[in-house]
Amino acid sequence: MISSARYWFLITLVIIVYIAGMFVTLFENDSAQFAVMAMRMVQENDFFTLIKGTEEYLDKPHMHYWLAALSFKFFGIHDWAYRIPAILATLLGAYSCYGLGRLLYNNDIGRFSALIFMTAQTIVLSNIDVRTDAVLTGFTIFSIWQLVRYVETGKLVAILLGAFGAGMAFCTKGQIALVVIGISVLCHLAYTRKWKSLLNWKVFLALLVFAITIAPMLYAYYLQFDLHPEKVIRGKANRSGIFFIFWEQSFERLSGQGVGKNSSDYFFFFHTFLWVFLPWTVLALIAYWRRVKTFIKLRFQYKPQYEFLTLGGITILFFVISFAQFKLPHYMNILIPLYSILAASYLHSLYRYSKHTIIKVLLGIQYFVLSVVFIFVLLVCFHVFKFEKIHSYFILISLLAVITYFCLKREAYYMRIITLSVYSSLLLNGVMNTHFYPSLLKYQAGSTMAQIIHEENIPVDEIYKVSKNFSWALDFYNKKPVSILGPEELYEKHNIWIYANDDELERLANLGYHWHDQHTVDQFRITRLQARFLNPHTRQKILNKMHLVRLD
Repeated sequence: MISSARYWFLITLVIIVYIAGMFVTLFENDSAQFAVMAMRMVQENDFFTLIKGTEEYLDKPHMHYWLAALSFKFFGIHDWAYRIPAILATLLGAYSCYGLGRLLYNNDIGRFSALIFMTAQTIVLSNIDVRTDAVLTGFTIFSIWQLVRYVETGKLVAILLGAFGAGMAFCTKGQIALVVIGISVLCHLAYTRKWKSLLNWKVFLALLVFAITIAPMLYAYYLQFDLHPEKVIRGKANRSGIFFIFWEQSFERLSGQGVGKNSSDYFFFFHTFLWVFLPWTVLALIAYWRRVKTFIKLRFQYKPQYEFLTLGGITILFFVISFAQFKLPHYMNILIPLYSILAASYLHSLYRYSKHTIIKVLLGIQYFVLSVVFIFVLLVCFHVFKFEKIHSYFILISLLAVITYFCLKREAYYMRIITLSVYSSLLLNGVMNTHFYPSLLKYQAGSTMAQIIHEENIPVDEIYKVSKNFSWALDFYNKKPVSILGPEELYEKHNIWIYANDDELERLANLGYHWHDQHTVDQFRITRLQARFLNPHTRQKILNKMHLVRLD
């Protein structure tokens, strides 16, 4: 379906885009926050305690932080080192998409599934704005692949690897991993009627491997919470970490209790999907609809050429998460491998059965997507954040020339769909990772101020703040969390630096404090972009300021 040379060339370009994003400044809040939590593990040599600022952290289990801390141990405390586990987990996820796609269909669909997965917008984003989802997604689809491989082949190594993957995913974000893995595998069992694979001694060995894999995480929770019932977490004492991760966590997310409610929109994940799966969104929606019609027509009778794992898993899981009262776009990431395999299988069927009319329509849609990306890139480079260096123009023109060549090249329509879709992702994320994000992060006060602190040789041990407002980027790039000083402690300190916003600086002045040395930087919540910020003519009107002053 696609030549090996073309395929590996595209994969290489995608990895280059990933690598380019490794060196971008960490985003506040979550990426920088999680990096600081992992940094503290290394600095304090305590890998069993999770601390968020000044508070005990119960919300998520330990695996993501352990992997980041391990990377810090090997490579030092750097933003690119923090991103290494996420990229490796994404590559594992891509290979697992290939393996599962090949197992359910054939080698071509497997390869295409991996390519779709790696270029889906939310997956690319998860490797620069690194949270727990990259590691979660990689191990979840790995587990599904291996468990289905066991169902189909009965191999012991497959079910043991599947159990290990499930354990790693559970240790990363809790119950949602087991829900996704369980529902996906059950859908496959229900469709293929291979229930006998569960009645085997190998299943008990797999449960043992799963238990061994999650044991360190449970022990860490036990040490931090179960041994200390006096700790008050989110206003409640007697919190059991083990009970929380096995029972309370997902119910809190579904109900909004503990973490709060941020959306009661039951269609939130539908309109979120329209952008998180770009540039493959329309292909996936058509694939889903056609597959639903096929199964209804067949009355869900088993046919070897079809699989129900992706369709059933997507349908049930999408329905479940849509009723959650706390929703964020990256919650969709764990379903992206299933969408990738479904979309790949549909496009392959169009090619196999020569559905030229539908292929032409899809090609037209992908040309439209590429056009929108092209316009967006020009706006970013020539209006939102204008190029400052002459070589940037040559690089952009070269990229556009290559894409134009493939747009005009005479080749099979399905080949154009694949190539142009991948180039849409590469163009968008290449510009985002090398130009947009670096320009945007100049307005993140913490990291910008950390650079000034380094240039001015200001001792990080003498920097304090006077409120509990988080300062994750400053904490990470100073390689030291900023300590908080109360009013009484402030009187006892001399010749110290205070990191403060406008209101806090005004309160210090009203209390009679004076300063002469002052550094001021722009501040904007960069993960919540607004049109007024993106417009350079109105940007200054909505910027806040952060200050670093040395008290006299």
